[in-house]
Amino acid sequence: QVQLVESGGGLVQAGGSLRLSCAASVRTFYRYAMGWFRQAPGKEREFVAAITRNGARTYYADSVKGRFTISRDNAKNTVYLQMNSLKPEDTAVYYCAADDSEAVISTMVREYDYWGQGTQVTVSS
Repeated sequence: QVQLVESGGGLVQAGGSLRLSCAASVRTFYRYAMGWFRQAPGKEREFVAAITRNGARTYYADSVKGRFTISRDNAKNTVYLQMNSLKPEDTAVYYCAADDSEAVISTMVREYDYWGQGTQVTVSS
């Protein structure tokens, strides 16, 4: 069982930045591909970014490409999401997720096996 705990959310003005962290309670963190998703009120959960087990490859939703950066530190069992140039439409609850399949990288909600509780990000205009 993998427990994931997100932190770093909050209220920020448009154009500002936030850095989300997700700490995993598992020694074999390096075996999991990791992803970030978000869910706005009344909308489905959507893919934001993903990273391979060794951090060599990343993938982003078009809506955040060039503004968000996903990274991981396997020594600290932590994945990060650096969010710059934030927009009001980025407002959502952000979730990190872990995938223990053999897939190199995953972008679909159903492909992830473990989820954090989420952290709220609110961007004011």
